[in-house]
Amino acid sequence: MYGNTTFGEESTSPELTPDQRKVLRRELSSVAARTRELLPGEFVVGSEITHGVDGPRATVAVQPPVGAVVSADYAVDGEVDIGETEREDLAVGLAASA
Repeated sequence: MYGNTTFGEESTSPELTPDQRKVLRRELSSVAARTRELLPGEFVVGSEITHGVDGPRATVAVQPPVGAVVSADYAVDGEVDIGETEREDLAVGLAASA
């Protein structure tokens, strides 16, 4: 009966400021570059920032020469700086999975 009615606060997903988006893009580029270093040249590596229902998401993906795409999502929950250890873990994990 009240399925479409909101009685509480509307939940709004967080937005990235231009500076946060710039930092996140730099961090993603770093992960993608490190992943490329770990893989042969025929693998394609890319990254993107999207805005979903739950807020911004960062994705780094690897397309192997044969097989399915392997990706890693990073949920942005206020902190856009991805630490050096986490960046290395993401890159190594993606390369190993591809």
